Amino acid sequence: MAKAEFLMTEGSVRKKLIGFAVPIFVGHLFQQLYNTVDSLVVGRLVGASALAAVSSTAGLIYIMVGFFMGFSSGAGVIIANDLGAGDETAVHKTVHSTVAMGLVFSVLLTAVGILASPVMLRWLDTPADVMPEAVTYLRWYFAGSVGLVFYNTFMAILQASGDSRHPLYYLIFSSLLNVVLDYSFIRFFHMGVAGAALATALSQVISAILALRRLLKTDEMIRVQPRSVRFHKDKLKQIVHFGLPSALQGSVIDLSNLMIQGYINSFGSMAMAGIGAYGKLEGFTFLPVGSFSMALSTFISQNRGAGKKDRVRAGMRFAFPAAVLLVEFVGLVLFLFSPALISLFNDDPEVVAYGVQRANICALFYFLMGFSHMTSAALRGLGKPTAPTVVMLVCWCLVRVGVLLTVGKVWHNILLVCWIYPITWGLSAAVYVCYLFYLRKKNVF
Repeated sequence: MAKAEFLMTEGSVRKKLIGFAVPIFVGHLFQQLYNTVDSLVVGRLVGASALAAVSSTAGLIYIMVGFFMGFSSGAGVIIANDLGAGDETAVHKTVHSTVAMGLVFSVLLTAVGILASPVMLRWLDTPADVMPEAVTYLRWYFAGSVGLVFYNTFMAILQASGDSRHPLYYLIFSSLLNVVLDYSFIRFFHMGVAGAALATALSQVISAILALRRLLKTDEMIRVQPRSVRFHKDKLKQIVHFGLPSALQGSVIDLSNLMIQGYINSFGSMAMAGIGAYGKLEGFTFLPVGSFSMALSTFISQNRGAGKKDRVRAGMRFAFPAAVLLVEFVGLVLFLFSPALISLFNDDPEVVAYGVQRANICALFYFLMGFSHMTSAALRGLGKPTAPTVVMLVCWCLVRVGVLLTVGKVWHNILLVCWIYPITWGLSAAVYVCYLFYLRKKNVF
C-alpha cells in the first residue's frame, strides 16, 4: 500500500494539493533554470548566433519529447487511480508496462533525433549561418535522450503515488550539476553548443539513475522489479487510451509552435535570439500552472478511484484560482522587467527589442493560458482525456497554423507571432468554460 503521507484521498484538500504542488514547483524551477542556463551561457560566452542556434532547436525538442511525456502523464493517471482504489496488482502491471514503454521510446527518440536533425532543421528554414551549430546541439541533446525519457518515466510513477518530494531532491542535484558542467564545458573546454547539450544530457541521466534507485528500493506498491518489466496488454490499452490523447495534444501544440518558429526564422538570427531568449523566460510562467495541474490531475485521479466526488470538487475550487493568480503574477513581473532580463542572455539592442516586444503583448494574458492548462489537467483526472486534445488541436494548432498560412502570407510582421498566442489562449478558455458547465450538469464531478 502507498504511504498515507502520499495518498491524497484523506486529509485537508488544500494541504494535500499545496504539499504536492510546492515540491513540483521548486523542481520545475530548477529544471527551467538549467534549461535557461544553456541559453544564458551560450548567449554570453559564445554569441548571438549560437543563442539563435540553441533557440531554433527548442520546437523540435519539445515536439519529440512532448509526445512521450504525454504517454507518461497518461500512465500516471492510471497509476493514481489504481492506487486510490487500492488495487496492488493493477498498480504493478501499470508501473512495469510504463517502464517497458520508456525503453522503447528512448531507443526511438535517440535514433530519430540523431539521424534526422539536419532534415528537420531544414524544414524550419533554419538560416545557413545558424545551421551547423543547431545540428550539433540537437544531435548531442538527443544522444542523451535515454536519461530524459527515463527521468520523466520514473517521475510520473513517483508523482502518481503522491510523492513529489523525492523527484525534487533528484532534480535539484542534477540541475546544480548541469550548471557546473555547462560553464565548464563551454568556458574551459571550449565545446560551444555541444558542451551545453552534453551537460544537459549527463545531468538528465544522473537524475534518472537517482529516481530508479528510489523505485528499486521502495516497499510501496510502485516498486520496480527489473524482471517484471514487460507490457501487460490490459494496462497497455489503458495507457494508450489515456496517454495517446495527451501525447497528441502536446505534439500538435508543439507542431504549431514549430511552424511558428519557422515563421520567426524568416526574420533572421536577431529575431530568433530575442524571441528565443524570451521563450526561456516565459518557461517560468508555466511553473505555477505545471505544478498545480500535475497536483490536481493526481488528486482527482486518486479520489475518483476512491469514489470521492466531494473531494474532487473541493480540489478544483482551490487549485484553479491559485494557479491562475500565480501565473498572472509571474506574467506581470516579466512585463515590468523584460528588458533587463532579456539582456542577461545577450545585450545586443536588436535582440532585446524583439524579446521585449513579445513580452509587452503576451505577458499580461497568461491567466488565459493558465486556466486552459488547469482545465486540461482536470479533465485527464476525470477520465476525459480526449476532450482537451480536441480543444487544443483546434484552438492552439489549427487556428494558429491557419492564421500563419493566410494572414501571415499577406502581412509578414513579427507582431503576428506575438498576438497569435493570447488570442488562441482566450479561445480555448472560452470553450473550456462551456464544457465544464456541461460536465457539472451531468454530475461528472
